[in-house]
Amino acid sequence: MNPLLNIAVKAARAAGQVIARNAHRLDTLTIQDKQPNDFVTEVDQTAEREIIRVIRRAYPDHGILAEESGARDTDHDFVWVIDPLDGTTNFIHGIPQFAVSIAVRHRGRLEQAVVYDPIKEELFTASRGGGAFLNSRRIRVTGLKDLSGALLGTGIPFREEQDLDHYLRTLRVLLPGTAGVRRPGAASLDLAYVACGRLDGFWEMGLNEWDMAAGVLLVQEAGGLVSDLRGGNDYLEHGNVVAAGPKVFKAMLQRLHPVVNRCAE
Repeated sequence: MNPLLNIAVKAARAAGQVIARNAHRLDTLTIQDKQPNDFVTEVDQTAEREIIRVIRRAYPDHGILAEESGARDTDHDFVWVIDPLDGTTNFIHGIPQFAVSIAVRHRGRLEQAVVYDPIKEELFTASRGGGAFLNSRRIRVTGLKDLSGALLGTGIPFREEQDLDHYLRTLRVLLPGTAGVRRPGAASLDLAYVACGRLDGFWEMGLNEWDMAAGVLLVQEAGGLVSDLRGGNDYLEHGNVVAAGPKVFKAMLQRLHPVVNRCAE
């Protein structure tokens, strides 16, 4: 295993232990609002400290971009992109759909990825050029030829500043003819599920880099394609993302094209 990936796995497992220990004492947790309906708990914060502790011990000179601590130390060749608990709202409601997400960028390019579900004990990993794996088993995106019968994942905007009407227009064009749409509530896992074929495609708007960096590399290394809603490469900066196997990806972009063009007018 690549040394960077090895440390990422070690850090994800350390955070996962913190999360799993606290999953059955939700009534005692201190929950704060970062903004309306966007929550953080001491579990998020402790898990992030564990991740950073493991990384700093191995790579003290690397940069870190982390959700909860406000770490924005990105002026380095190597930068670790961390979401210690993706799916906090699920976690505090006792819904077992959340994960630790860790990615490593080298000079701006994603190189290593880990998404770890501590409840199901599912470890998704990827190294650039080395493929994607679930618990050491190679995974691939599905080979569907179009959206007929496809199962799609998504995230529904819930913050006041997000454009719900625009999202609903994307839903309206993508839904017909599919097997349905799921909104599980943790983008890193949604992308991991695309990588392993549980979902045929995924789209969401308004994500942060730490929500999707690891999942993006998983999809790419599993044979899938990733872009913004226009087919461009600015998804990490702007937060709008489409991911799927090659033919479903093409079909999704074709349906989205008139919607995103209309929005730009």
